[in-house]
Amino acid sequence: MSQRTPLYEKHLQAGGKIVDFAGWEMPINYGSQIEEHHQVRQDAGMFDVSHMVVVDFRGDQVHDYLRNLLANDVARLKDAGKALYSCMLNEQGGVIDDLIVYYLDDTHYRMVVNAATRDKDLAWMEKQAAGFDIVLQERDDLSMIAVQGPEARTRVISLLADDERQLADALKPFYGVQLSQLFIARTGYTGEDGFEIIVPNEQAADLWQQLQDAGVRLCGLGARDTLRLEAGMNLYGTDMDENVSPLESGLGWTVAWEPADRDFIGRTALEQQRQAGNLKRFVGLYLEGRGVLRGHQKVILPDGSEGEITSGTYSPTLENAIAMARVPASIGERCEVEIRNKRLPARVVKLPFVRHGKILIDKN
Repeated sequence: MSQRTPLYEKHLQAGGKIVDFAGWEMPINYGSQIEEHHQVRQDAGMFDVSHMVVVDFRGDQVHDYLRNLLANDVARLKDAGKALYSCMLNEQGGVIDDLIVYYLDDTHYRMVVNAATRDKDLAWMEKQAAGFDIVLQERDDLSMIAVQGPEARTRVISLLADDERQLADALKPFYGVQLSQLFIARTGYTGEDGFEIIVPNEQAADLWQQLQDAGVRLCGLGARDTLRLEAGMNLYGTDMDENVSPLESGLGWTVAWEPADRDFIGRTALEQQRQAGNLKRFVGLYLEGRGVLRGHQKVILPDGSEGEITSGTYSPTLENAIAMARVPASIGERCEVEIRNKRLPARVVKLPFVRHGKILIDKN
């Protein structure tokens, strides 16, 4: 049976087109997906991401537990509220999920994981907790709203109490802070500035309405996907999964190899992959010509070797088809993509395509 967030009635009232997403009834758009996309790039838009899973970890050994659980190292988190992006791996080095973890204090961390992987994530984390003095708590009493765009922070801060505005305004990227009612983090999934706000379920609808009244446009998951792809951000289950390591998913930077004596889950497998070499590359593609790039389309290199598109879309910002692909290391600056039995030329580009409203690749 499909689940609904506390904002479901708000989506219906606003004319949201509801679709199934990971077992949740969520809005794909409220009319024009392209207009919603541009709104985030140029002003401010908001997304209901309450389907995502918030988990609190508490206990005297939570620090050691997370250093074992995650490929990135929470020892890097020194300041209260600092966040870290990481993959959680299996023993084979495959990605169980990607996530954000916040250091709140020495005995309290907060993690946000994906909705589609909720059950397996919680089961895995509980399994790995054996032998550690910690308590895991899924926070299903909380909702989450992402407000993104160059004007997003200004709009959110305008709604806060006077004594909280300064805290929110001073928040650095990839930091969060607990206010009286809200947990606000300067994070996102669009390539734009903004906040992700964790709010008690019973207050979510009121906050949603206040943001709308402040001029923040409602946006659906369709625009969120085109925005994240332009920003070169991976989508779990599409760009990586349990059968692919972060080293072949453009996420090698999230693996903390030092200190060498930290034996996180999956480390041995990743080290073996590094030593074996010949790892596939994760690249951006810009289609030269007319067509649409989609996941699973074949990428053909000049030497005849093949790769595969993991995510593809029409980019509203670039007004062109773009994609992310996993390809042989021998790839150069050009390749072809097989679309409906035709080979179309594409250019290999460095990710991301767009960040903070600016196009970062040469369109010519």
